[in-house]
Amino acid sequence: MSTQDTDPATAADTDERTTFEGEPDTTTNESIVDLSGITFGYTSTPVVEDVSLTIDQGEYVAIVGPNGSGKSTLMQLMLGLLNPDEGTARLFDESAARFDDGERVGYVAQHASAAKAMPITVREVVKMGRFSHVGLDRFAAERNVGSLFEEPARTVIDAANAVFGRLSAEDWATVDDALATVGMSAFADRRVTQLSGGQRQRAFIARALASEAELLVLDEPTVGVDAESVDAFYDLLAALNAEGITVILIEHDLGAVVEHADRVVCLNRELYFDGPSDEFVKSDALARAFGTEARFLTEVDG
Repeated sequence: MSTQDTDPATAADTDERTTFEGEPDTTTNESIVDLSGITFGYTSTPVVEDVSLTIDQGEYVAIVGPNGSGKSTLMQLMLGLLNPDEGTARLFDESAARFDDGERVGYVAQHASAAKAMPITVREVVKMGRFSHVGLDRFAAERNVGSLFEEPARTVIDAANAVFGRLSAEDWATVDDALATVGMSAFADRRVTQLSGGQRQRAFIARALASEAELLVLDEPTVGVDAESVDAFYDLLAALNAEGITVILIEHDLGAVVEHADRVVCLNRELYFDGPSDEFVKSDALARAFGTEARFLTEVDG
């Protein structure tokens, strides 16, 4: 890891599968993700085969597996970015492929590489999270004919903002709150190109918060981020999860997974484990899924 990336803003050998029933407690039983018998391949060879799992509201789930195990593909199937060859994928109790309520899902990509070339500020990145909330649909939902008589000037201004996609005062307040939540208020006017890796990831999480996302999906977000910033990043995820945001994390660092996530899904094309993090450490799923790589990874339980 680079020591120059410090974040100042934070001052298969068998097809036997192992599944544990003890799921973490959640505030409700609403399913956010529901996969049933999912199989998908880019060619005739499946990348993901016969995977079934359900993720409920408020869970903190880590998806692990060796390189090329299908983790990112599984994530794309969850989000409806790919259609399964077999089985069904549902997101917020709708077909994932037809799900279009995008503000409910926040996605943070590995490296946030696209941001590196963006000549825009952190505040502008976070502002993007409000775009799905701006428009005549929201105006119609929030205003009625009576408001034209009760608050004529305000109603006309809000209507104009809706037509031209402008943010309201409430939208900007939401943006500022999101920046404060991730500890990036002091960097709001800094260009994204000037941020460290950890700061960029925080900016993109703030964008998800500004959209009022209920599900946060992160694809190896700490790659290339220094150790100090990684610790603060996981503290942030834990705080957001404690507030009720569902977190799905694809992570290569098994030590971090075991320490921070409540539930582990271990994948190598097939599902090898789905259960509490502490049970994952005690199981043989790691050795079976990672094969010869496992000897380099067994130190995760100390």
